[in-house]
Amino acid sequence: MAASKNQNYLHGAAILTIAVVITKILGAIYKIPLANIMGPEGYAHFSVAYNLYMVLLTLSTAGLPIALAKMVSVANSLDRPNQVRRIFNVATWVFIVLGAIWTVVMFIYPTELAVFMGDVEASQSVLAMAPAVILVCVMSAFRGYTQGLSDMRPTSVSQVIEVAVKVAFGLVVLIILNSQGLSSPLLSAGAISGVAAGSLVACLYTAVVAKRRMKSEAERYEGTEAAANDIPDSRGTILKNFARIGIPIALGSCVQSVITLINTKLIYERLQNGAGFSYTDSNAMFGEYSMTLPLFNLPAAIITPLTISVVPAIAGFLAKKQFDEAKSVVESSLRIATIIALPMAVGLSVLSVPVMHGLYGKSTEQGASLLAILGAASFFVCLSLMSTAILQAGGRERLPMITLLIGGSLNIAINWYLLSRADVNIYGAPVGTLICYIIMSALNLIFLMTKMPEKPSLGKVFIKPVFNCAVMGASARLVYPAALKAIGASLDPARKEVIAALVIAIFVAVVVYMVLTIITKAVTIEDMRLIPKGEKVAKVLHIR
Repeated sequence: MAASKNQNYLHGAAILTIAVVITKILGAIYKIPLANIMGPEGYAHFSVAYNLYMVLLTLSTAGLPIALAKMVSVANSLDRPNQVRRIFNVATWVFIVLGAIWTVVMFIYPTELAVFMGDVEASQSVLAMAPAVILVCVMSAFRGYTQGLSDMRPTSVSQVIEVAVKVAFGLVVLIILNSQGLSSPLLSAGAISGVAAGSLVACLYTAVVAKRRMKSEAERYEGTEAAANDIPDSRGTILKNFARIGIPIALGSCVQSVITLINTKLIYERLQNGAGFSYTDSNAMFGEYSMTLPLFNLPAAIITPLTISVVPAIAGFLAKKQFDEAKSVVESSLRIATIIALPMAVGLSVLSVPVMHGLYGKSTEQGASLLAILGAASFFVCLSLMSTAILQAGGRERLPMITLLIGGSLNIAINWYLLSRADVNIYGAPVGTLICYIIMSALNLIFLMTKMPEKPSLGKVFIKPVFNCAVMGASARLVYPAALKAIGASLDPARKEVIAALVIAIFVAVVVYMVLTIITKAVTIEDMRLIPKGEKVAKVLHIR
């Protein structure tokens, strides 16, 4: 039998991470000019519609791509090609039906949905987003199939295509509408229409690639005993297993998205009715808060590819009773997630002022303070994502749902109270987020230590990266003002001066962190072997 074109889980994660870096760069090209062109008010309409879209998309697909990838991985590990095909066919119809339902809802009730969100002027943006839901649902089926075969390339390429088209289409439409002097709600709708355009092109690409992979897999197993002896489960049985695995994951993800939706609505409601701010002031504060969210979400976006690769990898090892290998994947995943996410979180917090000033120019002190809190929260988001993926891969899908309910409920309660205080106002939102994800991460780690077949060593995961990041953060905090002074910046530095000093501070921080990582041996040679060309990199860096 010919070897399958698969990558190990970190090779797949590396491929996905490269795609994420590209998409984030393209996303910055999209969202930063978008915010500058539309201003806080238009960006608020955009964010409200996008948050609603993400909730409906989560209701359609949350957990199901993970369930599909896990089931395909298990069947593939046991050499059951007919089972793999039937799993994909059943799952695809589920995706189509769910996506169609929510697309129709968005088409018929855009105004009602916008009113529910507390921003009636976002209705045009809701309507423009409607086609994207069913397109992403169908695309998720193709992605789940290839991910289950440990092939992350189709997902990676489709992500780049999706964002590239979104950026090009959305910005062109926005610039055209802005040149005509149209209102901010219409500008928002024009910009957000790029999401549907990107989803369409990416969906077509994944369909072609997945069909080719299916043909290749059929040829690989043609005439083999595996194909002849594999009698797939009935469609009803597969659907039940799909629901058994997917529903707890989906409910957990839905809880998270619904909480995000509730918090978005709470921000408007509590700032106005609780703290006494006007609609205009509340909208401006929410717009400022929204501008920090792409930066807050950046570490999670980098870590998500690793979580996607972890699920089929751990599920495959556990299906074959290879518990030591599964434990090794768990420890490596947590360690690498920490090594990547923690320095990003520290950097966002300690350099929040120059980051906001450098990106948005006229950002206020409020935006920088919001980012400082959200920067700290971003690490716990990443830790929660990784620990959730590990529990899901280990057949403990219900446990993350419990942590989400506890953390999410606490988040809502904190936001309800803090947002209504005029002296706290919008700062209540990031504080609630920080506390929520600290609790969720702690609970997930407790479950990992008590419910997995082999307990990971958390000391090996966290101690060295935390020390290294503390030193790195201190160096960045000291270098930035020194860099401003060195380049002769004024007391009120211009944007170019801020960016120049920020680049210097980040460069020094990265060098300090890399040197400490090597000295403390925070990364092991075993970790490096799992990364493409990792052994060569380890040799250059003297990692043993």
